[in-house]
Amino acid sequence: MVSSRRVVPADLEVDADFLAQLKQRVAAREIDLGMGVLSSCRDLVSRVDPAQENAARLVVYLAIWTDIGFPAPLREILTRFTHEPRSKLSVADYICLRMAEGMAAMSEEAMEAAIGHFDFVLSLSDELADRFLLAIVYFWKARCLRRRGEYDEALIHTRRGIELALGLGHPRMAAVMQVLEGWLLFQKGNWKEAVRISQAAEKVLAQTDDYVTLGNIQSFYGRMARREGRFDKAVEFFENAIRQYEKRDAKHANLARSLANMALAKRGIALQLQKRIDREMQRRRKHSTKSRDSRNSNFRGQEAHNYDSRNHDYRQRLSRLRTEALDHLKVAQTIYRQRPSHHGAGTASLNAAYIHLDAGDFQRADEEAMCAYEMAEEKQDYILMGRARILQCMIENAKVEEEIGEGADPGTHARRAFEFSQEAVELAKHTQHRLLLANAQVWQGLTQCNSFFDNADAARESYDLARASCSGNQPDHHMWQDLQALGAKILRKGSVHPRLKAWSQGAVGEKTFRQIRDEFEEIVIARVWEREGRKVSRAAARLSISPKKVRRILARVGRRKPRQG
Repeated sequence: MVSSRRVVPADLEVDADFLAQLKQRVAAREIDLGMGVLSSCRDLVSRVDPAQENAARLVVYLAIWTDIGFPAPLREILTRFTHEPRSKLSVADYICLRMAEGMAAMSEEAMEAAIGHFDFVLSLSDELADRFLLAIVYFWKARCLRRRGEYDEALIHTRRGIELALGLGHPRMAAVMQVLEGWLLFQKGNWKEAVRISQAAEKVLAQTDDYVTLGNIQSFYGRMARREGRFDKAVEFFENAIRQYEKRDAKHANLARSLANMALAKRGIALQLQKRIDREMQRRRKHSTKSRDSRNSNFRGQEAHNYDSRNHDYRQRLSRLRTEALDHLKVAQTIYRQRPSHHGAGTASLNAAYIHLDAGDFQRADEEAMCAYEMAEEKQDYILMGRARILQCMIENAKVEEEIGEGADPGTHARRAFEFSQEAVELAKHTQHRLLLANAQVWQGLTQCNSFFDNADAARESYDLARASCSGNQPDHHMWQDLQALGAKILRKGSVHPRLKAWSQGAVGEKTFRQIRDEFEEIVIARVWEREGRKVSRAAARLSISPKKVRRILARVGRRKPRQG
């Protein structure tokens, strides 16, 4: 009887030693050596045949190296494994194939499909009997969960991957996973541990040529600095990240991501500069109202000259920063056209929308924000969808304040702003991104107390929800300012706090007296601090309590930044 198995040329057989080399280079993070091994066997890689022995094993290693950056035609190779050859695979080989399909789906941003493949692999982990591949599956699934904003489960899977890698004696492989662990801890508010883990991973990888992961670490430091409002330092970290990525690939997708992040950092510097310009204008107006004594004409003339000179320099720098930021985003979008990423391209559009909004160009801000939302919606990227809706809410609120295009219905923009804020809240609830939810609630509150709605009670409720959503996680610099602005607006409205109203009528719900006392302290101390010119010492003296207690209460209610923990 003649076998139906196709004969594969001997020089194209998948040698076990070849697979062992690929595995070794992954574990040691010897990227150039691994790429060299694959490049020297391009015929074998491009002509993978299901009839080959170890073909499925080769495909899973190609998937791993594709994730690292090797340009293998993974999706095309997978199509060769039709129903008939799949039916002849062993269980372990079929699991390898499913793992590769999960990686292909992940690279296409089909996170739901990818997780389905990874769950299948994990459900048959005993059949796979390969702890090395199992560690990578946990890592890949964690990355999918992170993209969906499911941080708790992502952290569990990341740590399982790390444990397996360390158990196998692969500290460098574990370090790559620890970078993700650090990012997840940062998202959950554990900044100190996030930095400690990231620095430890950086130390382990410092002597490798894993430039992408080293760049990711610098990018992470940049994100932290930007959230703290240290924008100059953030730019420095993003520049470091870009230099690392360029060592691997001048058009790497992560390079585009760092350019988009650097654009936001420069936007932060520009906003600080805009505030300085506004303060200078206020000073100028204040001086112009003073007596114009002819004896001081020379002094006034010199003062005006100094002001004009400073203002000119500031405006030039402001214009330059915005131009640089938009240029970074254009380069990022060019890279994303070559290396498609809906999330990346959508983020770049969103960042451009912020810059156009700052410059008062509402039309272009609208267009970019809508573009970002549509790209996110295509992949059901709830985090990016939520961010886009928050920005659209901000744009509509700006139109309300500027009284733009009201026509016969003055409430059009206000209602659209509120609808966007409601959508943002609902989208954020699909994730565990607590700060995204808090930011949506802040902007819902700012919308409720804008000049059209003027509803202080509803705004206060949104403010309280936003504070609760932060739950110990430090907001970024801009969100912190928005939270403060909302709190100040509510206080200026001067209405009686709804909780005080309820307590005065005996409506205390399930709260104990101690809980009521703590909430009363929060309300009173915050209001006295506002009335005393936001001076902690004066508020403490007025209430005969320690300044330390005032600071602690103000931090708890979001009126002062707490120290990073």
